[in-house]
Amino acid sequence: MTDHTHGTAAPKHDHHHHHGSTEMDWDAMATHLERDAEIYTPVLEQATAWLRDLLTESAGPGPDEVRRVLDVGSGPGVTSCLLAHAFPNAEIVAVDPTEALLDRARDRAARLGLADRFRTETAELPDGIDGIGDADVIWSSKALHHVGDQAAAVDALARLLRPRGLLVVSEGGLPARMLPRDFGIGRPGFLNRLDVVHEDWFVRMRAALPGARDLVEDWPAVLTAAGLHSPRSRSFLLDRPAPLDPTTRAYAVTQFERYAEVFGDELDAEDRATLDRLLDPADPAGLAQRGDLFWLAAQSFHTARAA
Repeated sequence: MTDHTHGTAAPKHDHHHHHGSTEMDWDAMATHLERDAEIYTPVLEQATAWLRDLLTESAGPGPDEVRRVLDVGSGPGVTSCLLAHAFPNAEIVAVDPTEALLDRARDRAARLGLADRFRTETAELPDGIDGIGDADVIWSSKALHHVGDQAAAVDALARLLRPRGLLVVSEGGLPARMLPRDFGIGRPGFLNRLDVVHEDWFVRMRAALPGARDLVEDWPAVLTAAGLHSPRSRSFLLDRPAPLDPTTRAYAVTQFERYAEVFGDELDAEDRATLDRLLDPADPAGLAQRGDLFWLAAQSFHTARAA
């Protein structure tokens, strides 16, 4: 299923977490967010390479002429540092409303030798980013769906683009698959049913956001409505086949633990029993021991240019 949680340039809420909660405790999720971006690094590297190609083809600044990049909804800064490698002559600005995540971003940049051209801004979409300055490239991944008025957020990002600058929004893709349709316990199609419960939770989460407004998720049209032009979209595949490496396996377990905590009570008795078995490290059919566990997903990226 699609993980809608990484990227955090959303208004903060009270930090509490319970079964069925639609509020996000970003401080508590820091390690998970960091691991998520690290697992998806092959996708992010493909996407940044695509951006360099788009900039090479354009009449605007080429990729080595990009001087300032904003990563809005940066979380712990994994992608921010990848953007620093993709645009070696640019100042990189990680933007997020959660200071604990920006602390991690600064630490990562320092470890990677990027501190001299890396800085952070504590700011929220849509109204809090006007003072952070303009940029040649603005990146926002999995952050807009945590903002009530997503169209207003895109408008705010578009206003910060320099002439011929590029805005990149990553939203959508294909739900992650980790197990076969029939994996030997419970009813076949378990992941499809988990998708439905997850999407119901996502709808409730969106409805509870301050200023929530419905949006048809035609992202090229949303970018065009913000005054940008030449929209382009690409999706990139993350394919980690079975047997999974220990790091990705641990990430998969953590992801299923989050599903159990947040909306596991909404599953029927049989599916909840299946989820409990998958999370039992002593069960040969559990995620910790299965030889058929994999990770297959796609992430979509949408871009458009300033005039």
